[in-house]
Amino acid sequence: MASQHPRVMTDSLSTAYAWAVEHLEPVFLPVQVYTDDRGWSIMNQMQGVLSADGQINYSVVYPAVVKAWHRHQYQCDFWLPLHGHTKVGVYREDDGATWSTVFGEKRPGVIIIPPSLWHGTATVGHEPVGMLYYVTRAYNASSPDEDRRPYDSIETFSWEVQHG
Repeated sequence: MASQHPRVMTDSLSTAYAWAVEHLEPVFLPVQVYTDDRGWSIMNQMQGVLSADGQINYSVVYPAVVKAWHRHQYQCDFWLPLHGHTKVGVYREDDGATWSTVFGEKRPGVIIIPPSLWHGTATVGHEPVGMLYYVTRAYNASSPDEDRRPYDSIETFSWEVQHG
């Protein structure tokens, strides 16, 4: 089965979040970049989905690195790469559906990954990816909401950069 692109929505983040959870599919939500003679900003992110149980994190993924696969039973992820570009992969085990998209500083947006979907990321290009992300449940080291499997364990998904 060929990998498909996630659904693109331009609604509010909370509407896209509700759709992703209801349909058990990832959603890509483009974000507005504000620019002027001082620089640029991406503002008002995670508005409408933040909760007291959630957590905002930032990580850097080096070039040629694949961080995959993992899933959560309860947590929903919202990924927003601020620097560099990433290929995100999502896999639904029930029917074998896969999704992938490349996004980052030249194609800004948030990918919403609902609970139970396997997901991961790979750096595209020669620059590290700086990933800002919100999770709906804070990390609990004594009982992590996470299952893992090897990055190459889903035969129908390729982490290679696809052209064309």
